Amino acid sequence: MKRPTNYRVRTTVLDDADIPRVLHRMAHEILERNRGTEGLALIGIRTRGEFLAQRLHAIITELAGAEVPVGVLDVSFYRDDTRAKLRQPVVKSTEIPFDLNDRKVVLVDDVLFTGRSVRAAMDEIMDFGRPAQIQLAVLVDRGHRELPIQPDYTGSSLVTSPNEHVEVRMTEYDGEDRVLLLEKTD
Repeated sequence: MKRPTNYRVRTTVLDDADIPRVLHRMAHEILERNRGTEGLALIGIRTRGEFLAQRLHAIITELAGAEVPVGVLDVSFYRDDTRAKLRQPVVKSTEIPFDLNDRKVVLVDDVLFTGRSVRAAMDEIMDFGRPAQIQLAVLVDRGHRELPIQPDYTGSSLVTSPNEHVEVRMTEYDGEDRVLLLEKTD
């Protein structure tokens, strides 16, 4: 992840020992709330949500002894704020190799902030089918919602200011597991 300019690390929120522990807790909560794996599916929001969904998939498979389908969404075309930022989105593929109809879908993302990525993901999911339910799992909830979206499963909740930034680093993409709280230096 490219760190925003004019930011410095304020604190480490989760380290490489915390993240697996938090994901195990979240996996247990998902299994408990859904009473097992029947009709359950995981879908990660690219990029780091994808890796979190894969990790939750592995833990759930180990705990329940049953496979749960896992997919990935790229919400770039579904974002309502792309034009406002005047940038061309880098679009990657969406991969949902299973039928979404009547499934309990757990949407997985790294950071919940304004809620716009989650709204875009729900719009895209509905283009693929009609799930029975959509639940939300996030590694970090930092508040400051612009939309009425709340997580069902949260790894860590942070009280942040609008001048702060949460940086999630994943071994699969960044070479290390770490969640950092950054503060603006200006």
